[in-house]
Amino acid sequence: AELMKYLQKNTRSPKVCKEQRVQGRVIVQFVVNKDGSISEECVVRSVDSQLDAEAIRIIRSMPNWTPGKQRGEPVRVRFTLPVTFRLN
Repeated sequence: AELMKYLQKNTRSPKVCKEQRVQGRVIVQFVVNKDGSISEECVVRSVDSQLDAEAIRIIRSMPNWTPGKQRGEPVRVRFTLPVTFRLN
């Protein structure tokens, strides 16, 4: 729930995309490291290069996560996240 609130608050379509009426869902994959930091951000399903860049910017600006645990030890976890851009 907090992740969706964060995405809604911080997602902005680039001006050019608004003018050209480009919208859609960019699928981004990243790794949550043992310390909760984010790395290895990449787009796995593209919509438009400018929307892709905005999705990566949002992922990189996220605060640290609580790391995943396996047998009580922090581990790296790969995460896939859709970032939706809609015109209002």
